[in-house]
Formats: sequence, structure tokens, C-alpha cells
Amino acid sequence: MFKTGLVSISFRNHSVEDIIQRVSETNLEYIEWGSDVHAPFNNPDAIDIINKLSEKYGIKTSSYGTYFKVGRDDPNDFVGYLNASKLLGTNTLRIWMGTKASEDYSSKEREEIYRDCDKLSRMAEKFGSVICCECHPKTLTDSIDSTIELMKNVNRNVFKMYWQPNQFKDEAYNCLSAKMIAPYTVNIHVFNWKDKDKFELETGAKLWKKYLECFDGTQKLLLEFMPDDRIESLPKEADALRKILEDFN
Repeated sequence: MFKTGLVSISFRNHSVEDIIQRVSETNLEYIEWGSDVHAPFNNPDAIDIINKLSEKYGIKTSSYGTYFKVGRDDPNDFVGYLNASKLLGTNTLRIWMGTKASEDYSSKEREEIYRDCDKLSRMAEKFGSVICCECHPKTLTDSIDSTIELMKNVNRNVFKMYWQPNQFKDEAYNCLSAKMIAPYTVNIHVFNWKDKDKFELETGAKLWKKYLECFDGTQKLLLEFMPDDRIESLPKEADALRKILEDFN
């Protein structure tokens, strides 16, 4: 069933070793490494350090959290991220789908996005990799309808999704979103937010159990950000996630 981990960007100001050690101490299994600070795609030495420390502490890399934005960045540049993901030992890459809200895209702009996604998918196929879009506000995948339309238009086995609740929507919307996007979902970002406010995960346990019932258990659950942004809160958040999973595992 579900495996657990952390998104490294939760602690951008902490070193790679500090993050890996903390994750090991909390008995999480995986880390998604971000390309912005800890694992730049053009810095193989940084990636080598991650690999050596991960082996030392028994931590696996779940995925490569890139900040490649479709519609902004040249698809030809994506090969650098594909190479870096291989160095990290993962075949899963997260990308951002566009630079504005889905409602602001014209039909022509959508078609251009779809073409870029097709090109990225063909590149990923050659590497044996999987590309995943993030359900993030103010992107093309910020709504259920837009996300499903994207998936159907690209329609490639290597083109998948992450899922996360939309903190600006209600429970009914997020449950429907989870149900509709679940067939495409590889990883899930776990947090407990309401609008711009962050709360401890344990206070949202009941709701998260509802969300996870929509998935088949093959996804990795990656804690993203702490309610107080402190790395010292990781053990409590990890324990809360494990408590939620008691009904599933």
C-alpha cells in the first residue's frame, strides 16, 4: 500500500545531509528532491552527494521535483532534467503545467501546450521515465476539467499526474478531484492547508482518510511543508501521516 516520504523543498534552508538524517530518524522512506536548491539538473556533484548520503542513511529517491514549466521553457532543455533524474535513481519527474490559471488559456494556447507535452512525453519514453504534472493553483492543471482534458489530449502512458487538495476549494470539490484524477496519479503531496493558513496534519486526519480512499494505494505520500515551517515538526507530521494510514495498510 501507500509508501511515505518528504518533499525536500519543505526545508530549502537546510542541508541535504540534515534533511536525509531527519527523514531517516522519522522512518520515512523516500525524498522528492527539488531541482531549485538541493539537486540542480546541471550540478552532478550535488546529485552525487545526495546519492551517497541516501545510501548511508537508507533513504530512497521517490522523484525529481523540477521547476520546468511547460509553455515557458524550451522542451529541448528538458533532456537535462531527464539525465539528472537518472543520476538520482528515479524515473519520475514532476513538472509545472504552464504559468497561469487554466481559465486564462485560449484554445490556441492549450493546443501549443498539448504539443509541447507530446514532445516531452516522447523524450521521456526514450529515457524510460514518467512525467507528472502538479495540481497547483494558477496552472493549467488547477481544475478538474482542465486536468482531465489535458490527460485525454496528451494520452500517453508516460504522462501522468500528482494530486494534492486545493486549499482554496471545499471538501466536496477535493474529494471529486481525487476520484477523477486518481487513475492518472503517481504521487500525492500531503499537507493540511485552508486558504493561506497551515495546520497540523493530525487535525485534518479524517478528511485525508476520505481523500486516500479514492486511490489504489500505489502512490507515494510525500509530506510537503510543515505547519510552522520548522524541520523539528517533521516527526509529529510523519507520525500523523502514519496514523492516517493505519486504516489502509
